[in-house]
This record gives sequence, C-alpha cells and structure tokens, in this order.
Amino acid sequence: MVRARRPSAQTILVLGALAEEPSVWRYGYELGQQVGLKAGSLYPILVRLHDRGLLESSWESEPSPGRPPRHLYRLTGDGLRWAAEVTAEAAPRGAVGPSRLQEA
Repeated sequence: MVRARRPSAQTILVLGALAEEPSVWRYGYELGQQVGLKAGSLYPILVRLHDRGLLESSWESEPSPGRPPRHLYRLTGDGLRWAAEVTAEAAPRGAVGPSRLQEA
C-alpha cells in the first residue's frame, strides 16, 4: 500500500507559484527567485513533480544569442488540481512563504 506524504513547505511554495499563472511557462531560475529557494532545493522538487506527471517541461525554443536554451516548466491539469488542494490545506496553518520556511 502506497501512502501519500504531505508535501514539504518548499514544494507547496513551488506549486503555489506555478499555479498563479498556470498557462505560463516558467524558468527555474526565476521560479527560485520568486519562492526564495536555491537550485539545490528547487530542481529536485521540479524533477519529482515532473516524474509524478504533475509538471510538464520543455526546452526554450528561441534562447537569447550566446546563451544555451533553458528548461521551462508549468503544471499539468493534474498538477494544477493538486496544487489547489495542497495550498488550500496549507492556508489554515498560516501562510507558507520564504519567511515561514526560516522559522521551521
């Protein structure tokens, strides 16, 4: 029997940020800046969400000259539904933000 674990506060932050504009593709770096996570925390979360079918990813089709293409991310339909569920569950316990993460 597989038990579903409650997502971490960091995962909830990422889901909430992605759910703000679900149709917009997001770069990992800008997402990390928005939620206050460094690459070592952010990218494993993105990989797990992608592996579970909650996040789709794509490569940038037209990168800026002199720079390699970046990976882009956005929630799938299932990911958007799950994001709404877990962020709603987190709200009664208090807003989950970068400052709350430092308290934990």
